[in-house]
Amino acid sequence: MPLTPAVPENHSHVLAEFDCLDPLLSALRLDSGRLKCTCVAVSRKWLALGTSAGGLHLIQKEGWKQRIILTHKEGSITQVACCPHDEDFVAVATSQGLVVVWELQLERRGRPERVGLSWEHRGHSITSLCWDTSALRVFVGDAAGKVSYLRAGSSKLGKGSAFVIFPIQTVTTVDSRVVQLGYQDGRLLVSSLSRCYLCDTEKEKFWRVGNKERDGEYGACFFPQNRGLLVGQPPLLYCARPGSRIWEASFNGEVLSTHQFKQLLACPPLPLITFRNEPNYNPAQKSPQSLTFSKLLYLGDQNLLTWTDSAVYIFTPQNGQVLLWAEVKDVADVAVHRGELFCLHGSGRLSHLSLLSAERCVERLLRRESWTLAASVCCMFQHAIITSRARKSIPMDRLEHLKAQLSSSTDSELISQLEEVIAKLEPPDSASSSRRSSISSHESFNVLDCGIYRVISRRGSQSDEETNSLINQSTSEEEQLKDFSFVQEEDQVDHGLNFLPAPEFSDPQSGERTEADRSDQGLPFHLPLSFRPKPPRIALQAVKDSVSSFVKKTTEKINTLQMNSELRQRPEYRETGQNETISSTTSYSEDLENELCNEGFNPEADMQELRTATEKAVSQIQDPLVLLDPVCLREALQEWLPVLERVLGPEATDSNLDGSGEDRWERDYLNPCTEQQGESTEIVPEETKESPETGSNSKRQPTSDSAENVTSCRSCPEPIRVVSPEPVPSDLSADLTELATLYTELSCFRSQNEALGCSAFLRRYFFLLDQERVRRMCLLCYQEQPGMMSSFTDAMLELTQSSKVVEVIQKGDLLKSLRNLRELEAWGAPHLLAHLHRLYEKHGEAAVRSFSQFYPTITPADVMTMAQQSHFLPYLDNLVQSRAEEHRLSFLQSLLEPESLRHDWLELALTHDAPQHCDTLTPDGQPRWHSHCFSWGYRRLLSLLTRLPADLSSKEKMAETCRSHGYWTGYIYLCKELQRRTEAFSTICQLDDISLLEEPDGVEPQTLDEWKVLIQLSQQHCSAAESQRVTNVNGSSWSNGSEDSEGKISPESLTLVLARRAGPDRALKVLEECGVQLVFSAHSELVCELLRVAEKRQRAMIQTMLERCDRFLWSQHA
Repeated sequence: MPLTPAVPENHSHVLAEFDCLDPLLSALRLDSGRLKCTCVAVSRKWLALGTSAGGLHLIQKEGWKQRIILTHKEGSITQVACCPHDEDFVAVATSQGLVVVWELQLERRGRPERVGLSWEHRGHSITSLCWDTSALRVFVGDAAGKVSYLRAGSSKLGKGSAFVIFPIQTVTTVDSRVVQLGYQDGRLLVSSLSRCYLCDTEKEKFWRVGNKERDGEYGACFFPQNRGLLVGQPPLLYCARPGSRIWEASFNGEVLSTHQFKQLLACPPLPLITFRNEPNYNPAQKSPQSLTFSKLLYLGDQNLLTWTDSAVYIFTPQNGQVLLWAEVKDVADVAVHRGELFCLHGSGRLSHLSLLSAERCVERLLRRESWTLAASVCCMFQHAIITSRARKSIPMDRLEHLKAQLSSSTDSELISQLEEVIAKLEPPDSASSSRRSSISSHESFNVLDCGIYRVISRRGSQSDEETNSLINQSTSEEEQLKDFSFVQEEDQVDHGLNFLPAPEFSDPQSGERTEADRSDQGLPFHLPLSFRPKPPRIALQAVKDSVSSFVKKTTEKINTLQMNSELRQRPEYRETGQNETISSTTSYSEDLENELCNEGFNPEADMQELRTATEKAVSQIQDPLVLLDPVCLREALQEWLPVLERVLGPEATDSNLDGSGEDRWERDYLNPCTEQQGESTEIVPEETKESPETGSNSKRQPTSDSAENVTSCRSCPEPIRVVSPEPVPSDLSADLTELATLYTELSCFRSQNEALGCSAFLRRYFFLLDQERVRRMCLLCYQEQPGMMSSFTDAMLELTQSSKVVEVIQKGDLLKSLRNLRELEAWGAPHLLAHLHRLYEKHGEAAVRSFSQFYPTITPADVMTMAQQSHFLPYLDNLVQSRAEEHRLSFLQSLLEPESLRHDWLELALTHDAPQHCDTLTPDGQPRWHSHCFSWGYRRLLSLLTRLPADLSSKEKMAETCRSHGYWTGYIYLCKELQRRTEAFSTICQLDDISLLEEPDGVEPQTLDEWKVLIQLSQQHCSAAESQRVTNVNGSSWSNGSEDSEGKISPESLTLVLARRAGPDRALKVLEECGVQLVFSAHSELVCELLRVAEKRQRAMIQTMLERCDRFLWSQHA
């Protein structure tokens, strides 16, 4: 990852997209080409979306739940506005010029009602809606310049108010199109194409804002002054002017100043912080921008918002500066509420953006576990992150935790930049350091969280005493921690409790947490001990106590151990075996204690040995002769593997200091899956000889139990290790990852069963593997080794168990889960795949249908390994249909990797949600009459699969598959592609539908010979059908003996079709050549006669036109 440049210090805010609304639009069916979102409005509670079909969707912002749908038959929705002082009212304008005010009646749990209706602007496009800030009154402006208002009748206004119909009143008619309306404190602001007008609606007075006119769409808005010393002052007016200028005017319409933003907008744009792509800041200066601000909106905290079709601009007009501007593509409209922006794009897509400070953005990204984005923002806005003010929201320990979450292999540059930022952090009290000089020399002070300065006299030297007390307290804490830890360990041994190995040796993070928990239980104060280095005496004492506890418990377990069959058969062993076992175990424990003491001080030696072996293997595989030779590459990796197993393998971990001796003793001596297994297998034949068929059950019982234990031990899978048992340096970790992943891809395992060995290696060293490469490998070998994908899925589920998304998924809210998973898409496919697996287990097919939004991160191959076949088809159909119609065929072709998937998917689509075979095929395998009219659940997908480019053998295979399942439309198309036109004509005659002779779905005869073949086939089919109807052999309800002959195939109907295309005389000649004796009906004879007349008239017309052309040409020649 390249270096992230820092933004200038005058930028402190960002635009961030934390929520993805694509699943919401998909659930509302607003992501299709036929139905799309046309306008947007937002309030404290609601998100209102108008659609092209006349529907208004009211979405509750808390949880993004759809609550109400309001329908309109008067055209599509063009404008929508939510009442700012009463969430129960919303105004809507349609394309036909209708304005409707709805009362939602949520408090009374009633049905929404139309409480206001206006046809005042019928036939004109309504361009703006604006609510009164204190009354239920809506102002309306249209393209003709007319401004009116309507009042809403409601029971909230008093008894009988709901039955009163208020008249529609016209406020004014301006000189041109109304661009924007605004209302504040009894005054209406109207911005047209030429100028701005201010109207006092109570006194009916009008003012023009400024004297200069303009030409174009320029917006205007009120700007409340409700902060600090300006509280109670009348609001200001801001009106857009050409050339990136904005007028600032008083509440009376007098222009006070002009703000010039053309030169200020030469600064580079700030990146949009979004999960869709990585933020990229280009510090290169841009040229000055001369823009047209079509609308102005009051945003959040004394800011002014405007936009163009390619960018969003936010100004602070009080000081005449640009707060930020960011490039946002295809912006059509924007709705704001406080610091929230909802951008409607030209394609119908909706974006939810938030304006907030850089430190608040980092805090929210950390809460959402978007580590890479959070680190990038920290590096870009380091001037805001390093300040002491930011420590309240982003403490130093959270930044350290952020650095630990980044990948050393892919985010190395980002980690180094973040370390530089952490090194520059100001202490929490540095905000007051510059002011300490103003305090007298005999006084000091500190700053409370509320901002109050607390002055402390130096005569008592209280600040020094507090500092010394903290130092003494932390020092005494270390001593108390040592004593407390030792006493606690000794109490556990004395009371005979199960000894737990010292956590500081197994996992650094878990050890730190456990140490902190101990201090919390035994000490009266709470200091962040998890970030302190642990004294080495604790580790040594834990080892000593572990060995002592191991010896005591070994003796106790020996006394209660039930002897196996071998001990019972040997009396001499029965007498001395126990003593020998005790002595051997005691000596083993002493050896173990010495081994622990000797090896505990040399972890660096093991790691250095692993580093040496790794560097040797890496240097070997860099040789092209070794890398391109699988045998040599396998040998190099096998030479490296024993060192890896000795240092980081499970056996090495069990024998290291983080494992207890008791666990190792139980594994080596009590587990029947170990070396005693071989001894027990040798004893069985001797036992069988001594006690043949009359042997007692008591003698056979241990043997059977041992066999059952051996079987269970062999079948149990190896535990998954997702965290390294030992800390590995970052430079070594990258080489280990490369070698381990390469070893996995080569399937170089020591076990005799290669598939089982692959899974075992993956489970044992998953913490070293490249997850993305392993995922691709599992997909490639899924057919031969499905256990690999199962092991990989189990490992990823274990790795992502602690994510906050798991809690959201377990709550069962599918929409909220999908929104959180969209933010995880930048993490990569493995993490996202694990969460999708959980989501599928929770919701089944409903979840799979929504997985198409994660393409191309999640591919159809991933979903195939996860979902059932019946659930995979809806996913594939939704994925293909999400593309534009002209791109679907090529997109489906790109998904077919390998090509064998084509036939597999075709089989799936033909066997799910399909008609029965008995409905489409006769007992002898022929098409049933009109069986092509049956509905196929995945008809669109089947049509695309049969039309994909393919070689000859693949098309023949698909044609046979379509025929065997009775999918006649696809079979006819494939026959046409394979030039088997006679088979296609025969099938069409049996289906008895003349529309199949028309393109593009059917096969149209091209020559007279093909027409002859088709007429002969139809004659044979009609004869067979007639005999079948007479003898009543089939007895099926699908009979072609209907009296209605429209659309049926017969020699007569085919002759009429040929007569229309080639003329009646030629058609009758072809009929005679076929040898078909046919008596035309009166209708057919009339059609032929009309065709002859039409043909004669056409010839005469052509002759007349030719003669006229000839005379004209001769006249020109003369």
